[in-house]
Amino acid sequence: MNIISYAGWERAYHWTNGIIELVATAEVGLRLIRFGLVGEANEFAEYPAHLGRIGGDEWRIVGGHRLWHAPEHRTRTYVPDNAPITADPLPDGGWRLTQPTEPSTGIQKEIDIYIAEDAPSVRVVHRLWNRGMWPVVMAPWALSVMASGGTAVLPLPPRGSHHDHLLPNTSLILWPYTDMGDPRWTWGEEAVLLQQVVGATRPQKIGSACTPGWLAYANRGRLFVKQFAHQPNATYPDGGSSAELFTDGEMLEVETLGPLAEVGVGAAVEHTETWQLVAGVRQFTSAAEAMQLI
Repeated sequence: MNIISYAGWERAYHWTNGIIELVATAEVGLRLIRFGLVGEANEFAEYPAHLGRIGGDEWRIVGGHRLWHAPEHRTRTYVPDNAPITADPLPDGGWRLTQPTEPSTGIQKEIDIYIAEDAPSVRVVHRLWNRGMWPVVMAPWALSVMASGGTAVLPLPPRGSHHDHLLPNTSLILWPYTDMGDPRWTWGEEAVLLQQVVGATRPQKIGSACTPGWLAYANRGRLFVKQFAHQPNATYPDGGSSAELFTDGEMLEVETLGPLAEVGVGAAVEHTETWQLVAGVRQFTSAAEAMQLI
């Protein structure tokens, strides 16, 4: 790891294995602000008006990848993260990023990162600590704010015949503003696609009990895949969603969630994602084509 300046911030943490690189803001956060192939474009979105800013009492989207606690709440979720964070090496080769405890919630966020030695892959361990005075029911929520212009893939559980499968095996969760007739959606047999369209005026969101355990985002000839462990017997927030997609006119969020848990004082809950970045992927136009490529 080395310290660099980045996007107006004087200090940022930088890791690379020569194939991919990862940058985390040091003066604010937790935000993994850049992930991409060395010398190539950032796979994450960045908000120019927010870059380089520090301090203040307003929450800023900034861009990149962040950790929240679910379920979403206007006050609890949008606690500003405008103070410096720390980065410490771990005995097993990873790095731990730690945010100061949120004063209004008593929750402290940590992210451990492990970059593969010779592959375009990163393991990201998200952790929420309860530093408060009473137990808190919450779930870790990992959100990657992807750059505009791509298409997200939400895989569905294995399909089957009417004769052999009389009971349902799939749940899709919709928000009040979700429009299933919006042309950004593609409803396929094996997957749902959601396209990011710059300038779109109406946001869209979907959630799912994502038993396949992965999501993907294709953009500019590259495919970003995040894998996670869906726990079939656990209770998830947002109507049972372990994965969610959200888009507006500027970006698309690829989100995974851990199960809801009552976290005691001094205890923590974890959620792990594994990221992979594949180059040379042609843009698909249907869900069937997407699943063949992935």
